[in-house]
Amino acid sequence: MVDSMQGNGQILLDLVWPKQEISKGFSMYPIYEITPDQAAKLLTLREDFLNDVKAKEIKPSKLSETVSAFANAAGGDLYIGIAENKTNNTKVWNGFFEPEEANDIPQVLLQAHPFGNHLLFEYLHCDGLPGLVLHITVKKVKELVRSSSKEIFIRINAGKQKIDSEDALKRLELDKGIITFENEWVEVSEGRINNSLSILNFLLNIIPSGEPKTYLENQELIKPNHAKVCGVLLFCDEPAIYLPKRSSIKIMRYRTKEDDIGREFLDGNPLTIEGDVYNLIFNSVSKTKDILEGIQKLTENGLESIKYPDETLHEVITNAVLHRDYSIVADVQIRIFDNRVEVESPGKLPGHVTTKNILHTQSARNPSLVRLINKFPDPPNKDVGEGLNTAFRAMELLRLKKPVIHESENSVLVIIRHESLGSPEEIVMEYMNHNEEITNSTARELTGIKSENSMKNVFLRLKNSGLLEPIPERRGAASAWRRVVKAQD
Repeated sequence: MVDSMQGNGQILLDLVWPKQEISKGFSMYPIYEITPDQAAKLLTLREDFLNDVKAKEIKPSKLSETVSAFANAAGGDLYIGIAENKTNNTKVWNGFFEPEEANDIPQVLLQAHPFGNHLLFEYLHCDGLPGLVLHITVKKVKELVRSSSKEIFIRINAGKQKIDSEDALKRLELDKGIITFENEWVEVSEGRINNSLSILNFLLNIIPSGEPKTYLENQELIKPNHAKVCGVLLFCDEPAIYLPKRSSIKIMRYRTKEDDIGREFLDGNPLTIEGDVYNLIFNSVSKTKDILEGIQKLTENGLESIKYPDETLHEVITNAVLHRDYSIVADVQIRIFDNRVEVESPGKLPGHVTTKNILHTQSARNPSLVRLINKFPDPPNKDVGEGLNTAFRAMELLRLKKPVIHESENSVLVIIRHESLGSPEEIVMEYMNHNEEITNSTARELTGIKSENSMKNVFLRLKNSGLLEPIPERRGAASAWRRVVKAQD
């Protein structure tokens, strides 16, 4: 059965997980029994970018606009048969009496898009509530999905917006990876491409080798006084001349652990890394590692330099450069904090890729860039398709939490936190293996817990387990904890 989603893509795994499958009339689609608690969650579901509820009276043609909007954005979940009580602003379960009553909905939606590979249908039933709610899961797909009237919509917050101009349509096609900016032509002096250090280094690794101009023409990367964006990125030693604010990486160091940051936390001026894509990736990884080596973190053995897996930094930065949307005038940003690294890449996830399936699927926004850079000696994307998986596994091997991936309207953000996989209790007891006592502030530093009261609750759990006790003579701001001192016989 399909998982449902609420707010910001947070999965409610217990929302519609079937207790049993039931039979109520004839239905092409499964009917699942859910509990009253699960039904109550549906009735309080917040309508947002990923979720929507509709009364059963909605016209299928109107519903097809919402389906189009979801499929052309990040996908989402629709629940049909939940009405709104405008008197008290609450939602009411008022489903279909039998599955046949809703037959027009799948028919119209599938006629609008015959393959229907973006749609999954199922019914939900709860004892004591009237009728069946039709749950439609709309998947994000690479192709454009139109409404039954052949119009195109996009999901914006909790509503939909019609795509009614050529510019808006092109922007959507770029977002979905239907067209790619890497194939746009840029006016470039020929010598900048066919006589660059980058193309000469590249051709040393090509079999059979050949003349730069011949190779570039055969790959359809150059024509008189022009080069494709892909060619500029790969084979121009200074692509920022022709692609300003699209072909560089900004590295910023913030001396804080806070999420809400301002310029007052910025340490020095941002660094700008430039060069062809191959060198851009390796130089950015190297500079990020240099900065990280100067950051110290409290451990059970005292202050130690922060250590992130080389594979994680390399793969996340490589992914940000190769799969970004080069039509957006913005550089990749690497923000280095006391407890995390953030890598922000311009553009949404391409094609059918979502934050949920990104480790299990592929869709290259810039296929020529990905293919050609893999021909360089020691390519940065050596294991094509395995990059982020490698990054996640490397964090686990160091017993660090997995990276977190967020998608916003204009970018993809990967957050790599330097936080242990262990529970707060495990981290505290590890520290106590090497130290006589521990304070609340030290424990928060170790565990990443921000709240003093939350940390106090961890200590109380350890106390109840007979592992720690407060030091009697230490009170107030000086209070601390120690291992339980057993009474002498």
